[in-house]
Amino acid sequence: MANKPMVFDKYRVFETELAGRPLIIETGKMAQLANGSCLVRYGDTVVQVTATASAKPRDGIDFFPLSVDFEEKLYAVGRIPGSYLRREGRPTEKAVLTSRVIDRPIRPLFPKDMRNDVAIVATVMSVDHDCAPEIAAMIGTSIAISISDIPWSGPISGVSVGLVDGEIVINPTSEQRKVSDMATTVASTDSRIAMIEAGANCVSDEVMYNAIMAGHEANQKIIEFIKGIVAEIGKPKFDYPSNEPDHDMFEAIKAFAEEDIKLALDTDDKTVRDERLKPIYEKVHEKFDELYPESEAKIDECLYKTQKFIVRRWLLDEQKRVDGRGMDDIRPLASEVGILPRVHGSGMFTRGQTQVLTITTLGSVGDMQMLDGIDEQESKRYMHHYNFPSYSVGETRPSRGPGRREIGHGALAERALLPVIPSLEEFPYAIRMVSEVVSSNGSTSQGSVCGSTLSLMDAGVPIKAPVAGISCGLITEGDRWMTMVDIQGLEDFFGDMDFKVAGTHDGITAIQMDLKISGLTPEMVKEALEKTHKARNYILDEVMLKAIAEPRQELSPYAPKMLTTTIPADKIAEVIGKSGKVIKEIQAACEVKIDIEEEGEIGQVFVSGLDIEKCRRAIDIVQTIATDPEPGAMYLGRVTRIMDFGAFVEIAPGKEGLVHISHLDVKRTDHVTDVVNVGDVIRVKVLEIDDKGRLNLSRRDVLIEVDGLTPENDITAERKPRRDSGSRRRRPPRKD
Repeated sequence: MANKPMVFDKYRVFETELAGRPLIIETGKMAQLANGSCLVRYGDTVVQVTATASAKPRDGIDFFPLSVDFEEKLYAVGRIPGSYLRREGRPTEKAVLTSRVIDRPIRPLFPKDMRNDVAIVATVMSVDHDCAPEIAAMIGTSIAISISDIPWSGPISGVSVGLVDGEIVINPTSEQRKVSDMATTVASTDSRIAMIEAGANCVSDEVMYNAIMAGHEANQKIIEFIKGIVAEIGKPKFDYPSNEPDHDMFEAIKAFAEEDIKLALDTDDKTVRDERLKPIYEKVHEKFDELYPESEAKIDECLYKTQKFIVRRWLLDEQKRVDGRGMDDIRPLASEVGILPRVHGSGMFTRGQTQVLTITTLGSVGDMQMLDGIDEQESKRYMHHYNFPSYSVGETRPSRGPGRREIGHGALAERALLPVIPSLEEFPYAIRMVSEVVSSNGSTSQGSVCGSTLSLMDAGVPIKAPVAGISCGLITEGDRWMTMVDIQGLEDFFGDMDFKVAGTHDGITAIQMDLKISGLTPEMVKEALEKTHKARNYILDEVMLKAIAEPRQELSPYAPKMLTTTIPADKIAEVIGKSGKVIKEIQAACEVKIDIEEEGEIGQVFVSGLDIEKCRRAIDIVQTIATDPEPGAMYLGRVTRIMDFGAFVEIAPGKEGLVHISHLDVKRTDHVTDVVNVGDVIRVKVLEIDDKGRLNLSRRDVLIEVDGLTPENDITAERKPRRDSGSRRRRPPRKD
């Protein structure tokens, strides 16, 4: 039977251009069992995106179950995974962060009353580093959902914005990203800004605002392109059973419990508020469970909506916040440093009932994190981890390791502080920060930024400038809107925005914007930037810098001491030795750790240990191995052999010379062992190198030139007995 060629009747190709590079969308050929799918080709980057929805809603949940997975395949960059199984394992941190960046702008555009599971999978199949797969995945996600039958009020588009030589660049290339002062991702709908994720080298509010607007403008062309695709091949959206509580049920419960809930919410103490709400929930269920059988979850939903209604009315109509603050007031603040005695640095930042303790650990360059992902970054010297235990919110949930939220908040704090971390040349350490959230009532990620700055300065890390972070909230109703600074938990839950900004006095270092609405207007963005700038300056000046004004001048005694030197790259093999023999000997003898990094024709050597003198000794040995000895050079060496005519001294592994007996001391020496023994460490000077490469050394010249000793002033001559032909000379008897 002859094989018939496969015919793809629905195969379509759509083409446009994005930032000067071709953007090609293929549909109708792959993954046709998904509700919607497309293959995105951006330059040589290829990402397949699928959108799938369950046929029925999931029972017993009170949220929209959306999952977004950005899958990195190492074959996309021509690499075999480094794991034992040689296959991709759990998502990398970069993949998790990209999934979150895609999730944030698309989630608010799904119906809030839908409970059907929706899964987005973006699989990176080929990577052109000039065309970011993250942007291709975001655009592909928008197309896959838009052309599917899944209810959604998109499309969106996303671009990356860089700042190169003061000029704004859309979707910068790999080389441009290396020199860019900004890495900002902007997602938009056809009218509003839907998501901002930014890292920057202390750029001004004005520059950041202009960059966001430039990204928003670039998105509009792609949104029109997507609308054209939907007009041609888009499917009708399916109907779903609404999970919205019955209107009459909500009104009845609100009327019954509204006044009690107002009294319960009117406090600045989260614990008191929770205790006040418990009897109200019990009273409402006691009355309404019989009226609305099998609707316990919807009754709880009505109580949640009643709280939301009250908080939003207070804010919009009365300019009243739950804890009594003004719109631009910050909760009580406190800063402490040096809390933990044995760690290398610690700092705790408190804002209201939010409290974050950050610990700094300094390590050798060899402690850097090795990365196994699809981008060009292979290692990370500065690491920031964030932990959010259940006790911080008064819950009993067991710890199961960091989730996506913890990874995301740690990365945000890391991004905020990275621009002020000193370079490897300035501070040759690997740095790990761990932020422990010990109490949470809103904006713990920005609390970790503040606590981390305190901890870094307590550890003696010479940061370029202190960094503080603060969040700005938003309430909207039709055309009405208002912002408030330093949102606490309820304002986050019931508000429309969490706009987090971190920076120094001079500029912004990081932004992360979470929305529950479709997007922001330019005016909302500008006001949020202005308010957070003023607030973070207040936090720095009035609280943080009063706890510690500048980095400590000395490191903790428990921190490793670090010395560096450079050697020619062609000498690295000699320093390491066969199978690492030489470097292991140096490390064992000096009780240090040695790391070597090759950069072109230079080898950068990093030596770390608890004893600075032993670190210096290791540096001397490395330099001696890497440098051919010259007459006149002085070294610290170890006596390896004793002969009648002198002592052999090893000035470095594999480099040994002879100190003739006549050059052992400033005075006459009859026996070598009168001066040195095997294992002694002595200073020697190179006298000459003979035609066979042998070293002639002198201890005598070092004593004269460095210590200024002569036979007349050598005090050791009085303490050491003289020998004559192996017998002790007797003194004549004393005469009275």
